[in-house]
Amino acid sequence: MAIPRILVVDDDPDMRQMMSQYLRQNGCIALPAATEAEVHRHLDDGRIDLVLLDVMLGDESGLEICKGLRRDHDVPIIMVSALSADHQRMAGYETGADDYVAKPFNPELLLARVRAVLSRARRSSSLIYRRRIQTFRFGGWVYDGKQDEVRSPDGYQVSLSRRETALLKVLLANPHIPLTRQEIATALDVTGDQDQPESTGRAIDVLVGRLRSKIEPDPKAPEMIRTERGTGYVFAVDVTAESN
Repeated sequence: MAIPRILVVDDDPDMRQMMSQYLRQNGCIALPAATEAEVHRHLDDGRIDLVLLDVMLGDESGLEICKGLRRDHDVPIIMVSALSADHQRMAGYETGADDYVAKPFNPELLLARVRAVLSRARRSSSLIYRRRIQTFRFGGWVYDGKQDEVRSPDGYQVSLSRRETALLKVLLANPHIPLTRQEIATALDVTGDQDQPESTGRAIDVLVGRLRSKIEPDPKAPEMIRTERGTGYVFAVDVTAESN
């Protein structure tokens, strides 16, 4: 899974350094910024998975920056501020913040909030059916969304039912992410294929078994769609997506 890239926005250099260093020590890529211009430069330069945004940035307002980001970006935002009154927290949420952490804070608590928001954002974005037409490549296989075709590594077209195709799309959108049976069922229904809702874990198991029989070299010892004990299933191969 990709290492989270977190933008740390604070005009206090000591606070910026402290948060950045702690995030790096805990497996994140931390990118420091002190102004709105630097925020947009980082967003233009590459992927940002989450923004830690101070409310008071000298002459600039973190609330206004948050509001502007919400107009143009889906990136999760956690407001970080010494302003901790209820009405100040509400102002943060009303401008589009996903969470609000008051200073001073325990760094471990901040990290826990970061991980929670990242987890929610990853699932909400990836569990929804990808409506953009894309080509997915995985383990030598190709799913062509434009033609709605699945081709094996030898180039043969493999016929999938509508439900099997919908399940494959959910898995392709979530490589290496353990999914519960309920999450898979919800994702299948979000795709709009609601005439046969998967309401039980057993129904998901049967559907997974059918898909395994068509794409796994040995369905009895699956290498791609693996059972995750105590959770559900995980698509255990790398996936690349290309917009057509």
